Amino acid sequence: MHVLGIDVGGSGIKGAVVDIATGTLVTEKLRLPTPDGARPDDIAMVVKEIVGQLNWSGKIGIGFPSLIINGVALIAANIDSSWVGLNVVELFSNATGCPVVVVNDADAAGIAEMTYGTGKAYQKGVVLFLTLGTGIGSAFFVNGHLFPNTELGHLEVRGKDAEKRASAAVRTEKNLGWKEWAERLQEVLAKMEMLFSPDVIILGGGVSKNSDKFLPYLNLRAKVIPAQLRNDAGIIGAALFASRQG
Repeated sequence: MHVLGIDVGGSGIKGAVVDIATGTLVTEKLRLPTPDGARPDDIAMVVKEIVGQLNWSGKIGIGFPSLIINGVALIAANIDSSWVGLNVVELFSNATGCPVVVVNDADAAGIAEMTYGTGKAYQKGVVLFLTLGTGIGSAFFVNGHLFPNTELGHLEVRGKDAEKRASAAVRTEKNLGWKEWAERLQEVLAKMEMLFSPDVIILGGGVSKNSDKFLPYLNLRAKVIPAQLRNDAGIIGAALFASRQG
């Protein structure tokens, strides 16, 4: 079974057709920049363009940076505030002419990692999956089952959102060295560990390919490991999530 997966991010929108049986991309991965302002109609047009370029006409799974309840976006993280209260399933379905399923972007990436990546080995106990990118996304699993729509990147650390202190984007913006950034990340992870006591923390996003440069500086009770699927996880997980619906 093949499903088109699309990952809407703060800086880029990526898409590819995914083989659900193997969790692999069966087309090239397209990446288009997120339009300035990240407003609904503009993002819908980029999604439509990806669908057109891939000549796709079937089911689409979209990972989106918001809490998604019954197809409606409840918050706007790194996107325009006009998304709040909008039925994003209707928006993307109307734009593409295809059946669309929308899921929180970090949940999508976590689902992929737990199904095809390093998370496969941790189907018992509590697993916290984090994407370190423009912000910090989170997906929470108990005995392999997703507890959806957690937004742990918005936990308060030193008076501001955790993601404003320790996302990959903050490391780049502030030109932090790996050790300096790891100290910030340690503080964020320690707070999450105190609140949720995960057995395993999986760190994803593009920065995970450099895990050897910052993992040695982290000291937590939980086992901390890098994700395997990196920047493809959101695409793969969105497609997988869509395949399981209806």
